[in-house]
Amino acid sequence: MNKVKAAVFASGTGSNFDAIIGRSNLACEIVVLICDKPGAPVIEKAISSGIQTLVLNPKAFVSKQEYETKILHFLRKMDVEWIFLAGYMRLIGPTLLAAYEDRIINTHPSLLPAFPGKDAISQAIQAGVKVTGVTIHFVDEGMDTGPIIAQRALEVLEDDTEATLKVRIQDVEHELYPEVINRLVRG
Repeated sequence: MNKVKAAVFASGTGSNFDAIIGRSNLACEIVVLICDKPGAPVIEKAISSGIQTLVLNPKAFVSKQEYETKILHFLRKMDVEWIFLAGYMRLIGPTLLAAYEDRIINTHPSLLPAFPGKDAISQAIQAGVKVTGVTIHFVDEGMDTGPIIAQRALEVLEDDTEATLKVRIQDVEHELYPEVINRLVRG
């Protein structure tokens, strides 16, 4: 039986990308990495895993629509049914949202709606919260505003720094995100 095909969108080191593709019982096949940052470490991870890559610099396009249309044509050619954002540092626009309604998922390192956007872990440390966590959510036109699918809380330890908390949050993400992907893809 052929597995459902999916794409991962990432901009950075690719720790969540690794967690997704490293999952032995993943319910879908990751067929492509879409990256908006030429030279990002995640690209080499995809290549060494035999996963096709599409690396596009958004600044090379006249508009977000043109950029996303190029991605959309590529995804359709690859028969991609799901998109998983894994440290993708761009808002998804109307072109991809319309084509993949309720099939674009994101992971975020906080218990949304707390600390949306960039530097969520730093925001949590600075706010002095006792509990933070991970949220997996559907993507909409806003920044981390889509419907929440799953959350897992994590205690902020007294001696936590941004670096130690990041490691512990990533451990939770790396476990929770593939679980949620499997649940959604299997229906």
